[in-house]
Amino acid sequence: MTRHELVEKVREAKRARGLTWEAIARRVGRHKVWTTAALLGQHPMSAEEAQAAAEVLGLDREAVALLQEYPTRGTPGQAVPVDPTIYRFYEIVQLYGMALKELIHEEFGDGIMSAVDLEVDVRRQVDPHGDRVVVTLSGKFLPYRRF
Repeated sequence: MTRHELVEKVREAKRARGLTWEAIARRVGRHKVWTTAALLGQHPMSAEEAQAAAEVLGLDREAVALLQEYPTRGTPGQAVPVDPTIYRFYEIVQLYGMALKELIHEEFGDGIMSAVDLEVDVRRQVDPHGDRVVVTLSGKFLPYRRF
């Protein structure tokens, strides 16, 4: 089984069992964003996490083993994302990336926000003009090392 095939099995099992990503994450014992990303092939799970995910989704031993492998992250072979939701994040970076970079440098100095040591959350904010999506990214600042 390939990682792509496993992702399709996960989606199919989630749908068939009427589960939410949040419910699966509670069973796995991790944050809903991390768990969702892991089950979509972006993070390796520990043996315990993979087994918990397999139990809730009805996955086999091969899936448990594959969930523990180090993945190839991102979307290889695709320069610009075509999914509308993912593309909007790309668009946000195009529009605000330079401003965010300048503001990070002004506040912290020469460095980057870690995508490895990152906390992510998604929530709904009720608004009378239409509900809003709130995405929070909290990354550790990593200064560039001088040598």
